[in-house]
Amino acid sequence: MKASTKNKKHISYAKWGYIFLIPFFLVYGVFSFIPMISTFYYSFFENYMSGLKVIGPTFVGFDNYIKLFQTGDLLKYTQNTLIMWVLGFVPQIVVALLIAAWFTNTRLKLKCSGFFKTVIYMPNLIMASAFSMLFYTLFANNGPVNMLLISNGVMKESFHFLTSTIGARGLIALMNFLMWFGNTTILLMAGMMGIDTALFEAAEVDGATPFQVFSKITIPLIRPIMVYVLITSLIGGLQMFDIPQIFTNGKGDPNRTTMTLIMYLNNHLFSKNYGMAGALSVIIFILTSVLSLFVFKALTSQRKAR
Repeated sequence: MKASTKNKKHISYAKWGYIFLIPFFLVYGVFSFIPMISTFYYSFFENYMSGLKVIGPTFVGFDNYIKLFQTGDLLKYTQNTLIMWVLGFVPQIVVALLIAAWFTNTRLKLKCSGFFKTVIYMPNLIMASAFSMLFYTLFANNGPVNMLLISNGVMKESFHFLTSTIGARGLIALMNFLMWFGNTTILLMAGMMGIDTALFEAAEVDGATPFQVFSKITIPLIRPIMVYVLITSLIGGLQMFDIPQIFTNGKGDPNRTTMTLIMYLNNHLFSKNYGMAGALSVIIFILTSVLSLFVFKALTSQRKAR
């Protein structure tokens, strides 16, 4: 009996985990890793269309990168992208924190909270094209918003939302806010619901005010979720494309003040200047990585310091 037990082979189930991961690595390699390496490679080549004639690919080294920095457009469009992201993200995180704290407060005993959570999240399900066309119609020179403001005596004449820098940037930021604050709220709610309620009760017994409880207990304990939200929002902000592309018909009006980095990249792809498009893609990748790492280090170092 003992001999037969010793002869039995040890069955390992660890290998099945790696086998189940093979499809993921295959899909990632074919559709993400290989294209990323190809983009790096072709960014060092001159490759574009001149009429019906294909020029290149000819190795030019860092010439594509030098041309991008010499024009000054790269800095301008980076500034545009970051400004519109900040204008949309700051109110997004503030409103999301307040709503999440409101819904997770057990003392309020809110009714129909499930219904309101669904309503808050619903704008995230609307397509960016639908949002853009709706706002384009609402805020046109003769649109409902201008007519309402004039009829109520707020303004004497129509305000050109679509042709002013403040108006266009503000509307794009507003659309991004409306589309994503529901998703941010759900994430923050998940973090707040994981906090032990005994901490809040102890703080109340010690005489802490609601603001002190929120700032000294809630915010520090949901910092990991905050880091995730901030980094993913930053990445999404740098990749902002669909709303300003549709809203301005790809022109970045007025005077290219709403032109984003991905819209700039799309123009190079549309003109079939693949070498410049590859170089711009690499720059956006590096910029996103550096800013994300900076945000992560800044927020996590504050947590360790405390």
